[in-house]
Amino acid sequence: MLRSFLTLLLAFALFASVAPNSWAFEKKQHAPVSDDAIHDHVRRKLADDAVVKGAALEVDVQNGVVTLKGRVAGKKAKEKAGKLAKKVSGVTSVNNELVISSEANPQD
Repeated sequence: MLRSFLTLLLAFALFASVAPNSWAFEKKQHAPVSDDAIHDHVRRKLADDAVVKGAALEVDVQNGVVTLKGRVAGKKAKEKAGKLAKKVSGVTSVNNELVISSEANPQD
């Protein structure tokens, strides 16, 4: 009984020491994403979103840092635009310089 327990303990210890290294190989290694690809992906996300309606927004990307400029209808649209941009692969940070237009509903 003791021998079975020790064998099981040894097997677990070996697995625990090797498993984290093998899991590291299973993680997908992504190639760096170009600023142009990030720009295109962010523009599509913003333009396709019903809240943001971002086809007319300006998107600038420098070394993975996205800057958003332009006018949006309300606070929800501004916040969502920033969140959408942050979710794009390769984006390191977002400077959300969007301005809420004066015609917007104050409760947005």
